Amino acid sequence: MTWALGFLFGLAVGSIPFGVIIGRCRGVDIRAAGSHNIGATNVGRLLGFRYFLLCFFLDMLKGLVPTLSIGYVAGTLGRFELPPAHAFGLLAVMIAPVLGHMFSPFVGFRGGKGVATGVGALLGIYPIMTLPAVGGILVFALVLALWRYVSAGSCVAAATIPIWVYLEFKSAENIKGRDEQLLVSDWLTAGGPFLLASAALACLVIWKHRANLGRLLRGTEPRVGRRNAGASRPTPAAQTD
Repeated sequence: MTWALGFLFGLAVGSIPFGVIIGRCRGVDIRAAGSHNIGATNVGRLLGFRYFLLCFFLDMLKGLVPTLSIGYVAGTLGRFELPPAHAFGLLAVMIAPVLGHMFSPFVGFRGGKGVATGVGALLGIYPIMTLPAVGGILVFALVLALWRYVSAGSCVAAATIPIWVYLEFKSAENIKGRDEQLLVSDWLTAGGPFLLASAALACLVIWKHRANLGRLLRGTEPRVGRRNAGASRPTPAAQTD
């Protein structure tokens, strides 16, 4: 029951379209300008960097709050050794807010791309997924610094999350040793759920960026700090309702 309620809670929180709310507070409908996406990148492109930070932080909280709170209630917070049932339940709660963000009923089931919400959800599963999330953030920052493409950084970072998960479990296995009772002693029933869930999350994020990847191949994807010449101007929200 805890995991089922946690999943529904994650869906509900994740579906809150903070990007749309921020845009309306500023008198624009972000779905009618820029990339038409409700995520932090489009908010920042249309309204400025401080609104990008605000939207990113709020979207990240959508993933962090459900996983952190349900982990606390279920007694999994701070534990590395989890029974398989608890692992799958916690991972379902992790994916729920990302699904809610990507397919929000408040915006016609056409939500954002799940990067900020996914980061928050990963950070909330402490400590198992926290370090992989930090690794993904570092990869994102590196790719963004080198090429200044948010979409490329997001996709590469998402693709590396399963690798970070694998490395974390393998390092824990080497430290503890095979003679001790550790979750990673049976990879299929222990590390496997976390690896599969992180791979599913990565696939979701990359799939949501498929249009961006197409523009990258065509050389038309906008870089950070450069306004897209083809972007339409922000439209007052009152005129688009």
